[in-house]
Amino acid sequence: MLHFTKRVIKIVLGFGLVLAGLVMLVTPGPGWAAIFGGLFLLASEFHWAHRLLEYLKARFRQLRDAAFRTEKKNPSAAPESRSDS
Repeated sequence: MLHFTKRVIKIVLGFGLVLAGLVMLVTPGPGWAAIFGGLFLLASEFHWAHRLLEYLKARFRQLRDAAFRTEKKNPSAAPESRSDS
C-alpha cells in the first residue's frame, strides 16, 4: 500500500508541476524548471515522459550550443582598410 501511495503522489506532483510550468511560460515564474521537474518525476513512472524528457534535454543542449557558438575567424583575411585620400 505504501508503494502505491508513493506512486500516486509522484504522478500527481509530476502532472501538477508540468501544468504549473505551462502556466508559468506565459506568466512570471520559472516555467521550464517546473516542466523539467514534473517530467523528472513522471519519467520514473512513465516511459513516454522519460522519452520526452530526453528529447527536451537534447534540444536544449542544441540551443545552448548554438547560442554560445563562436564563429571561427580567418586570421589571414584582414579587413580592408579604407583610405579617405
